[in-house]
Amino acid sequence: MRRMLGFVLGLSCVLASERTRAFAEDTAALIDHIFAPLANGKTPGVAVLVRKGGRTIFERGYGARELRTLTTIDAQTDFRLASCSKQFTAKSIMLLARDGQLRYDDRLTDVFPEFPAYGKSITIRNLLNHTSGLPDYEDLMAAEEKRKGAAIWSETRQIEDPEVLQLLEKEAAGKFAPGTRWSYSNSGYVVLGLVVARISGKPFAQFLRERIFAPLGMRETLAYEKGRREVPQRAYGHAKAGHGWKETDQSSTSATLGDGGIYSSLDDLAKWDEALAQHTLLSEAEMQPALTPVKLGDGSEPQWPAHSDRPEGTPVAYGFGWFLDPYHGQQRSWHYGDTVGFHSYVVRFAKDRLTIIVLSNRTDLDPEGLALKVADFVLR
Repeated sequence: MRRMLGFVLGLSCVLASERTRAFAEDTAALIDHIFAPLANGKTPGVAVLVRKGGRTIFERGYGARELRTLTTIDAQTDFRLASCSKQFTAKSIMLLARDGQLRYDDRLTDVFPEFPAYGKSITIRNLLNHTSGLPDYEDLMAAEEKRKGAAIWSETRQIEDPEVLQLLEKEAAGKFAPGTRWSYSNSGYVVLGLVVARISGKPFAQFLRERIFAPLGMRETLAYEKGRREVPQRAYGHAKAGHGWKETDQSSTSATLGDGGIYSSLDDLAKWDEALAQHTLLSEAEMQPALTPVKLGDGSEPQWPAHSDRPEGTPVAYGFGWFLDPYHGQQRSWHYGDTVGFHSYVVRFAKDRLTIIVLSNRTDLDPEGLALKVADFVLR
């Protein structure tokens, strides 16, 4: 009887293992079917990571990381994350808050006493959740060049974080009173990178390396500073040009760090995902503010403004460096990245422990739509 029971249990384990293997093979084939037609060895392409239950179930690159040598994209290829960098900037601030070096309700003028009076009502929390009302620094760049009657910044003469702060310090007021509206702000995240540097006494790139990347073994990840440290196995950005491609890797705003200057690879982002799941750097309680949707000062739910990525007036849920609105009833945290030559998307479904990351070094693809196609299959 015992031998029969052991045989039945053993057979059950084998069948379960076979079902798991078959599901994994079907999943990999379906994901490959989504992405394989998008790129070939002579085009820029895309890298895809899918993790489920703490395991990587799909990791593959398609296309070339640059068109001079046609080096193939793989799991170690470093892409510019663009605004997906904001989750790392937010984490840096949260580490300083955990260490007692700042508070979320500290004012901008507490950190930068020289900042104009309108900064007295802007908190670190406002910067993190995009309710600060800071003017957009690209608009300020255009206005400054118009005043001077000449171009100031270019692909080769890029604006850097301290210059962004200087432009903001020339203003007498923000776009709205802090906490009264929501408006996605690259300016706010550039300033947060400068806050990290001022409070920690270390350059922002060094803080990221010492407090996040090195502890997690993210050896291929860095905040890129031209001429100071090169990007390993770097993908270069591209855009369609007629029937071909044009390398469009840098712009006048590509040197800013806190809002979008990080490069990373699938292998390193898998380590980041695991650290988030295991609460390696911050405890679950310490991480909670990042995953709590912002409410406006009157307690109301913020809305997407005009000329944004979603229809005007629809609700927006944002924490610290993460969008938080559900997808087909599934709670998710996500972010997109969109800059010259690159599109990226990271989404995490905590309940199902599903993470999908799509990195592209071309601007004609929709990483969010592609990632959600994968989610529709895996979550069904």
